[in-house]
Amino acid sequence: MEEEEEEALILQGQADMWKYMLSFADSMALKSTVELGIPDIIHRHGGPITLSQLAAALSDAPSPDISCLARVMRLLVHRKIFTASEGGEGDTLYGLTHSSRWLLRGSETSLAAMVEMETHPWLVAPWNYLSQCVREGGMAFKKAHGREIWEFASENPEFNKKFNEGMECTARIAMKAIVAGYKNGCINFDLPHVVATAPDYHRVTHVGGDMFHSIPHADAVFMKWILHDWNDEECIKILKNCKKAIGDGKRGKVIIVDSVRKQRGRECGKERTELEWNNLLRQDGFPRYNIINIPALVSIIEAYPL
Repeated sequence: MEEEEEEALILQGQADMWKYMLSFADSMALKSTVELGIPDIIHRHGGPITLSQLAAALSDAPSPDISCLARVMRLLVHRKIFTASEGGEGDTLYGLTHSSRWLLRGSETSLAAMVEMETHPWLVAPWNYLSQCVREGGMAFKKAHGREIWEFASENPEFNKKFNEGMECTARIAMKAIVAGYKNGCINFDLPHVVATAPDYHRVTHVGGDMFHSIPHADAVFMKWILHDWNDEECIKILKNCKKAIGDGKRGKVIIVDSVRKQRGRECGKERTELEWNNLLRQDGFPRYNIINIPALVSIIEAYPL
């Protein structure tokens, strides 16, 4: 019996290795459906749709390969991105799931641009340099592209546009609520090449600059998915400038939306534990803080100066 269990574990290990070796196929298949607009085609159809109807509705595809499309859909049905059911004439009908509804471009909660950003060769290439990073240190993105991501974005308008569109996916709803809630106005502070393409909003002033040098004066500073990009030394510089921006009064605060991990993260830019957040904030004159857990990948940290 023990031998049979050991053989089963060995075979399961092999199956796991195949799964991990080929898991990139899931991302690439997902990317292809976003590029082809398949979730939107199904949504516009008003319900499940046949493969031939899907192929006929593809734009810029005068002679689509239906067999290739079938394999892509079969994989993503298996991953529960789409549904598959039998139609009245024996055809397979493909429909949306709660997952693929996040890919509808017309939706305010759409993650379509984020999928395109994360699966683009620019951001996939650095993953090929992980072993080099282990051997000699350094950042994978810089090894792949010869410069750090922010410098690369400032020099490459196409990458800058795709990156900003992806980031907008996670900020769109929150920013609308913030703009509506702060009646006295807000400042959108970012690098000059970022704010240069920002749309106009009522009561929002776009200011270009560098958070490592100075931050405009404000009653509160809001940072979403910012500090996890930087190591502790760089975060100390940012938080000290935040403290200068809000002044020494008791009403000012820094609102951080970021991950709070249960265990230690990576050493450069990293996801931090509560203890690491506590140490970082106290070093910069924010001894009082409150962590608010929300049903998301991130938490809200409200940090108050002395």
